[in-house]
Amino acid sequence: MTQIEIVVTGASGLMGSALTPSLAAAGHRVKRVVRRVPTAHPDEVAWDPGTGRFETAALEGTEAVVHLAGENIATGRWTPEKKAAIRASRVEGTRQLCEVLAGLQRPPRVLICASAVGYYGHRGEERLTEASAPGRGFLAEVGQAWEAAAEPARRRGIRVVHLRFGMILSLRGGALAKMLLPFRLGVGGVIGSGAQYWSWLTLDDVVGVVQHALRETTLRGPVNAVAPQAVTNREFTKTLGRVLRRPTVCPVPGWAARLAFGEMADALLLASTRVEPAQLLATSYPYRWPELEGALRHLLAQDPSHA
Repeated sequence: MTQIEIVVTGASGLMGSALTPSLAAAGHRVKRVVRRVPTAHPDEVAWDPGTGRFETAALEGTEAVVHLAGENIATGRWTPEKKAAIRASRVEGTRQLCEVLAGLQRPPRVLICASAVGYYGHRGEERLTEASAPGRGFLAEVGQAWEAAAEPARRRGIRVVHLRFGMILSLRGGALAKMLLPFRLGVGGVIGSGAQYWSWLTLDDVVGVVQHALRETTLRGPVNAVAPQAVTNREFTKTLGRVLRRPTVCPVPGWAARLAFGEMADALLLASTRVEPAQLLATSYPYRWPELEGALRHLLAQDPSHA
């Protein structure tokens, strides 16, 4: 890909902190959107989400924007205030950004916007592609509104790609990092029935998929950012136990997960979302880690505590 200027929101998060150095290493000029005024570096762009004010001059002529900002959905119980923050950070934040981009004299050619497989809701064993209908529930409703909020950019002629991310596997944070301690202690096990499908992607492939979406001009609209094969929670549990060489005989009943996490348990741990990456496969994305066991072995090989 030709070296270009790329603006990234959410650059300090799990995905952004892996993506920005990779883009810079490829020779691109990366500008990070920050929530402070004045900015401390020439490659920072100021944004005040409370007022919707952007440092628009810094966005003029930028070739691409990668929008990853959003409230973490997996920290704390989903109180009404937490749910409002999740929705506002995604829907209002995306709307603000896209209205600013649409108003530029020289808007970017492409906007890569994070979304999530929560768009599909709880669907059992149904195989889901980008053409599948949205589901029901809080995350599905947020996902629909989140993607719709990019309409100003689409109307302006910007190529908009919604990357519907599955569970991201990384030792830096997210679900896998939280699972490791109990599994290493031999108290890991299936959650609920274990039959629910989890769609996943390594952080390495998150970076690769974003770069692929920047390059591949035929991609637009929803793109499922997941590995080729979703796995059931039972399969995930057995595979992680095998890689760690630990037993996985301590199940977590559904009621216990709900007691501990409330509504979040049903949406993130017990929901079944069997997603297929039809658009990535159609455009020949070269997965770095397409299979779960290989992905886990690669990740844990980087962990000095894993013998």
